[in-house]
Amino acid sequence: MKTLFATSVLTALLISGVTVMAQNQNEDYLGLPGDNLNLYAVMNLFQESKTLEEFERNLNDENSRINNLDLNGDNLIDYINVFDIVNDNVHNIVLQVAISQREKQDVAVFTVVREKKGNVMIQLTGDEELYGENYIIEPNYDDSLTGETPNPGYTGNVRTINGREVNVVRTTYVEVAAWPLVTYIYEPGYVVWRSSWYWGYYPTYWTPWRPYYWHYYYGYHYNWYDHYYSCYRPWNHHRHTHWNDYYYRPHHMHSTTVNVYVKNGHYNTTYSRPEERKKGEALYASTHRDNGTRRNESVRLADQNRRSETASSAERSSGNGGSGTSRRTENNTAGRTIKGSQSAANVRSSVERSNSQVRSSGNRNHSEGRTIESRKSESRPAENRTSSPSVTKERKSSSQAGSTEKRTIGNSKSAAPERRESKSKVAASRESQTKSKESDTKKEIKEESKRR
Repeated sequence: MKTLFATSVLTALLISGVTVMAQNQNEDYLGLPGDNLNLYAVMNLFQESKTLEEFERNLNDENSRINNLDLNGDNLIDYINVFDIVNDNVHNIVLQVAISQREKQDVAVFTVVREKKGNVMIQLTGDEELYGENYIIEPNYDDSLTGETPNPGYTGNVRTINGREVNVVRTTYVEVAAWPLVTYIYEPGYVVWRSSWYWGYYPTYWTPWRPYYWHYYYGYHYNWYDHYYSCYRPWNHHRHTHWNDYYYRPHHMHSTTVNVYVKNGHYNTTYSRPEERKKGEALYASTHRDNGTRRNESVRLADQNRRSETASSAERSSGNGGSGTSRRTENNTAGRTIKGSQSAANVRSSVERSNSQVRSSGNRNHSEGRTIESRKSESRPAENRTSSPSVTKERKSSSQAGSTEKRTIGNSKSAAPERRESKSKVAASRESQTKSKESDTKKEIKEESKRR
């Protein structure tokens, strides 16, 4: 009786424990080591990468929070190597971990096949030791174009995952061919990528960290699932018919250590902290405060960057154009102002020169008249010339006219007899000089007008 009672209690506790475990898990849970490397996140990273080197680096970046594998049980994250096995138009891109110096374990493999028309098909297959059999992820292809039977989990463009309805984003083989990394591996000059790192020899920029408990890891990635399931889906068979011949049989690597650890439940300890899920969700909330999906966030940021770059370039172009126009306008205005001022100055100077010449010619004529008068007085007796106050006044006024010649002629008291000329000869010579000077003045004025 006691034995039956104890057995009943033990059975009840076991059932309750299983119930609690089931309540904490969902269909995303496999109970296998692959739970700590989300292949949906790996596929998304592949789609966003440009080269295999970039893909490998970001896959092992702690900040990406994708790699949470510790397969050899040393309580440190394992480095995932990436290398490409090429067979004609088929690329088998393998993700692999060095368990020890002698053992390696394949984690997953991308199968990329290009058809003759240029269309590209891609699938990501998780290793059966880590994910179970036929764990295949692929883009949400348009079944009407691929000729496949629609997945019963789909209802139109809506899919229900864990009680949530997700809008499905369908794609085609043509769109997959345009992925940056797919374009890269099919370029004519592509050099087949093989990771150069191995056990005990890793890049200097990489430092392993302690793995998270699965609930923490899932609490973070759970927020991405709406995006993951909208773009990618599980599939139940390989689209490439020669998958076993091209990859699995000749190249698949399997670790005995991993197989033993899976069988003895070594990896189950990672599922022992369900309370860590809240911490994972808090990490997501702190690093993604807008609570958007990775795709929506990247698109939003890209759009913002493009808009800011466009606006800044427009501002720069309009600013440069405006400044250039203003500078040209200022230069033209300044040039016109300088030219106008120069021409005005030239006009004023020419006018002033002509006026001064006219005034000087008038003064000369006036002074010549005075000189003639003075010379008349010189013909009188000397005593009359010296004592006459009118003659003295005339001489003073002629000196004030400002001409040296006038002063010399007016002030000369003892003029030589030979300098005394007749009144008609002096007048004729003065008139000819005046006419020649006036003609010279007119010529200068004409030349100045021509220059303007």
